[in-house]
Amino acid sequence: MGYMTTPGPAPLRALVVDDEPTLAELVADYLCRDGFEVERARDGEEALRRARAFDPDVVVLDLGLPGIDGLEVCRQLRTFSDCYVVILTARADEVDTLVGLSVGADDYVTKPFSPRELVARVRVMLRRPRVAPVATPGPEADVVRVGDLAIDLDAREVSLAGEPVHLTRTEFDVLAALAVRPTRVMTRSALLEEVWGGGWVGDEHLVDVHVLHVRQKLGDSAERQKYLRTVRGVGYRIGTGA
Repeated sequence: MGYMTTPGPAPLRALVVDDEPTLAELVADYLCRDGFEVERARDGEEALRRARAFDPDVVVLDLGLPGIDGLEVCRQLRTFSDCYVVILTARADEVDTLVGLSVGADDYVTKPFSPRELVARVRVMLRRPRVAPVATPGPEADVVRVGDLAIDLDAREVSLAGEPVHLTRTEFDVLAALAVRPTRVMTRSALLEEVWGGGWVGDEHLVDVHVLHVRQKLGDSAERQKYLRTVRGVGYRIGTGA
């Protein structure tokens, strides 16, 4: 089912995936009233099919779908789309949150929730600032290098020993926020402000999850800390470790 807004500038596109018709209708209605073009899907297969055809800017995705569950939908979605993903879950424990975000989701909302708050969070996510490169002289001013790690801020590309590393938008933004300030330790709240924007209402745990996932993709670890270093009691910084 599709929802169309009034004519004007091309609206942002949202795909709502939930097998509860009443909830899906409510979320879709709030998004539509906020100016989004909205489509809905009731299961994982339909969600992936619609995502390929609709090319959404954001997907609001329930975990507990029939057939292909939300985590697998998110995993497959990440193979062809760079859209933002907000997971809806009735299970609030930390394991579900970590697993959900590790497959490429950007945020999560626990049921029951306010549709108005959800839309506000989606809006903040979509307009959040992108990290601006630090101006330095030379033809590779927008490339930050940390050992064999290269972060191209302009192209939004990361490579390790010459091999590409595929990061989601949020993962790249967290890495870039640290990369442009190589000598600075950034607190979780500072990273939230930089990456998610000043109007963000999520919790600081999101930062830890995305740092963890970037480390995994770089072949790093909390113990080794070759590229992303934890400063205990403060936050994170970029830099080579032992």
